[in-house]
Amino acid sequence: MKYPILVPNIFNHPFTYESSLNLKVGDFVMVPFGKSKITGVVWDEFEKNNNKNFKIKNVIKKLDITPLKKNIINFLNWFAEYNLIPKGMALKLVLLSSNAVENKETQLYQIFDSKIKQNLIKLSSDQNKSLKKMNISNKKFRVHVLQGTTGSGKTLVYFEALKPLIEKGFQGLILLPEIGLTSQFEKKFLEYFGFKPAVWHSGISKKKKELIWSGVSNGKIKIIIGARSSLFLPFKKLGIIIVDEEHDQSFKQDEGITYNARDMAISRASFENIPINLITAVPSIETFENIKKGKYEVSRLNERYQNAALPNYEIINLNNTRLEKQSWISNKIIEKVNLHLEKKDQVLFFLNRRGFSPNALCNKCFTSFTCPNCSINLVYHKNKNNLLCHYCGYKSDLKRNCTKEGNCEFIFSGPGVERISEEVRRKFPRKKIEIFSSDTMNKKDSKEKIDKIINNETHILVGTQLISKGFHFPSLNCIVVVDIDLSSQGHDLRGAEKNLQLYHQLSGRAGRTGKPATVYFQTYENNTKMISEITRKNPDIFLERELEIRKKNKLPPFQRFISLILTGDNEIKLEKEAINFKNFIEKKIQGKVLGPVNAPLFRLKRKFRIRLLIRGSKSMKLQSSLAKIIPKYKFSSGIKLSVDVDPINFN
Repeated sequence: MKYPILVPNIFNHPFTYESSLNLKVGDFVMVPFGKSKITGVVWDEFEKNNNKNFKIKNVIKKLDITPLKKNIINFLNWFAEYNLIPKGMALKLVLLSSNAVENKETQLYQIFDSKIKQNLIKLSSDQNKSLKKMNISNKKFRVHVLQGTTGSGKTLVYFEALKPLIEKGFQGLILLPEIGLTSQFEKKFLEYFGFKPAVWHSGISKKKKELIWSGVSNGKIKIIIGARSSLFLPFKKLGIIIVDEEHDQSFKQDEGITYNARDMAISRASFENIPINLITAVPSIETFENIKKGKYEVSRLNERYQNAALPNYEIINLNNTRLEKQSWISNKIIEKVNLHLEKKDQVLFFLNRRGFSPNALCNKCFTSFTCPNCSINLVYHKNKNNLLCHYCGYKSDLKRNCTKEGNCEFIFSGPGVERISEEVRRKFPRKKIEIFSSDTMNKKDSKEKIDKIINNETHILVGTQLISKGFHFPSLNCIVVVDIDLSSQGHDLRGAEKNLQLYHQLSGRAGRTGKPATVYFQTYENNTKMISEITRKNPDIFLERELEIRKKNKLPPFQRFISLILTGDNEIKLEKEAINFKNFIEKKIQGKVLGPVNAPLFRLKRKFRIRLLIRGSKSMKLQSSLAKIIPKYKFSSGIKLSVDVDPINFN
């Protein structure tokens, strides 16, 4: 009998195979493919319009794996169509290095035993109301948004919503935006439920991943806490999806297969016909618009847990206080910080920039050191004593021949967290200080560092935006925003929204246990209205105005954007190709083509980049018309096209 088998490859259709086995849609099989063997899945329909005569090969064997459910197959078909990728590449997201994992011995899954302990946590009346709303029609698809001020106990509410579903034998998926959040979150989960969840992200060992993949597939593992990729695990009986920090832009996968994990999670919940809960302090513009339209239900937690007060805000005008040479921290801030340290408060100096300095230049020849592969400055990392590109990973030491004479004499312009940390160490020599960034917190000892921070053994933190994401540091009652001016500049469509979310999240790290807390903003900006707006207790006022601006200018979420980026080695050839490509697609698609223009990051990993932006209505018409026309265009050799539906970054 003939069967359509989809393989994890760049093809947008299944291949036809024969087998005497009685196979069903969703069965995992091993098949010959070219000169090798490959894992495939029996798909729901044969390849269309295939008139070629070819020899049909036989299925080698059926694998001992729970079949892929029909609604997962439907979701993957839709996912491929929406994001303009081949179906085979959508299947690849489900598999582990293009393989499926056969069932293992039952005792191996016992470390994830899901016996819930009884706990006596009492919810507030607000939390109980939210829980009630969250649990309404918990057997079918609906999107519920739990919006709560930082520290209001949102996690406790969705833990309570999760509990009855686990007891009924369903599986749950909790999506987190950052790998760095999983260890503290895992601890919180264990304390509450009394059993270990399975944690899924790129840092997990291959052996552990195989165990988790098969345990999810056969239903032995009940709870997954994971980063974006966990959305594609082959759950046997998924009952609920929770997207924590739904507004976080880390949910967008920007490399390889591009997709927004939050949006795809909503679609997966729809195909599975199960509830999904979006958790946030400040909703994304898209979520806020859907709440306004009544498409999403919402419940709000307006008070912090156990009535802890929100932090106060204080603006330090740098025009009125002189900074010392090569210093970024004013004397006024030093005074304020000392007062907090005397009260045993923990202090955070916040600057959203990794490394020591974003610019290194020679004092003699004035050469600014840029990446040879990307059109971006190299960042100096003093801890490693090298210059580093944060895009392609290029590294270089500081020894350079100067065009004037001898070696270059470096001067460093602007601060990063390492430089601020150096200054903080000089000003507070007796205090224990820790840098909190992706360079320091994705290491093996990061759990130990976090424990020291929680126990107030670390007195001062110097951190990037990583620290704003869901960490609970009980003694943190003083936050110093070193330079708000830098983070409020730029030509990013989502700049205002990002700032609102970042500073709300950041301020939410302070004063969580009831002690008075203050966030200090250093700024040269005399108009402090922006700071007042982004720190206002009710963020909805800001979001309402942002929506009006977006509507007026026909920007997302009122229209769909699709970004097409052409890359190549030859700049002139690439420019001609971009114009030809635009002319070819322009009148054949259901949307308006803007560009071509050089991408802001014009050169990346040795390739030049030119961007076209397509805008159209919020329906699948735009994708359908592009899916038909793009395969008909033959790109010149060496030129590649990448497609990003609903782009977040415009680099």
